[in-house]
Amino acid sequence: TCSTIVPMKSRPETISIADFGGVGDGRKLNTNAFKEAIFRIQHLHHAGGTTLFIPPGVWLTGPFNLTSHMTLFLSQGAVIKASQDVERWPLIDPLPSYGRGRELDGGRYMSLIHGDGIQDVIITGDNGTIDGQGDMWWNMWRQRTLPFTRPNILELMHSTDIIISNVVFRNSPFWNIHPVYCSYLVVRNVTILAPHDSPNTDGIDPDSSSNVCIEDSYIATGDDLVAIKSGWDEYGIAYGRPSSGITIRRVTGSSPFAGIAVGSETSGGVENVWIENITIFNSGFGIHIKTNVGRGGYIRNITITDVKMTEVRYGLRIAGDVGDHPDDKFNPNALPAVSGLMIKNVWGEEVQQPGLIKGIKNSPFTGICLYNVKLLNEVPWKCTDVSGSALVVQPGACSELTSTTG
Repeated sequence: TCSTIVPMKSRPETISIADFGGVGDGRKLNTNAFKEAIFRIQHLHHAGGTTLFIPPGVWLTGPFNLTSHMTLFLSQGAVIKASQDVERWPLIDPLPSYGRGRELDGGRYMSLIHGDGIQDVIITGDNGTIDGQGDMWWNMWRQRTLPFTRPNILELMHSTDIIISNVVFRNSPFWNIHPVYCSYLVVRNVTILAPHDSPNTDGIDPDSSSNVCIEDSYIATGDDLVAIKSGWDEYGIAYGRPSSGITIRRVTGSSPFAGIAVGSETSGGVENVWIENITIFNSGFGIHIKTNVGRGGYIRNITITDVKMTEVRYGLRIAGDVGDHPDDKFNPNALPAVSGLMIKNVWGEEVQQPGLIKGIKNSPFTGICLYNVKLLNEVPWKCTDVSGSALVVQPGACSELTSTTG
């Protein structure tokens, strides 16, 4: 396990949302109850911190901020449900490493549960649910009536020593769990669910973050299950904070896009990533490493091992022509460097296209090493602007990789 990087702890004090006028009938809006309870935790400075207990019931609320040294505990049968009144969702500034909202110019809607500059925070429970009620947001996206970028269910910024465990996330308006500029963060034993056709409902997106552990979780959403990011074009290059020291293990799930993704927003760099024991089914891509001209940055020292996939369109895709740009100010000469990718012990069946590796003409991908990759299909690999090696790869890897089948 990698989850010991942040130790679980108990709190000496527990308060209930009901103590602050909260009503779990699914109708009363409890935003003020959450804010008042967290205000108390913040200002009492109880030694060892405080647990905010959410009893069984449906607790309707607008967005609220967490504070340091607290545990948000959802009991079995507890549902924190997002308000569908857009007026209840404050606008916040765009992320500096993105320069604008990810979907639209300007600001973005605050996440349902938000934290900025906090530490020692635990979100856990007896598999209670956080429901983003995303239908309204998905429909606005489809109808092109969104005024600003949609909210996440959970976003933590500039934060450290975080545990997220034993909670169900459902129907996020946009990305589900988005730690950005964070360090020492653990996500384990979570379930993340959204319809297969829900737009951009990524599961977990560590972004310009370090020392992150994601393990023992099930994710079935409308976009990448886990996607490692680090900023967008010239804004990510200028901010310059990489994602590094990330471990992803024992994750299972399904998506019309990727099981495990790196990118495409990687302008701050992604390095030192270990991914193992992944099971992917009924998905668009098994593994998708993606960047683009204008991104800059780098993707390096990535190890992916022990992956099983069934019913996927592409088993493995590593591509330098994926993703859009925030504006026309990006530098077309900012070419990403992709090197040192080890992909081994991968097995797949019902894989339509085993592999595509498409480097960048003036920045070829190097050190791409495949070992014991068996995708049980005779469709040939497609490769350009790449070098590396392939050993025990079926079907035989492209000629650009020094290849031996067996």
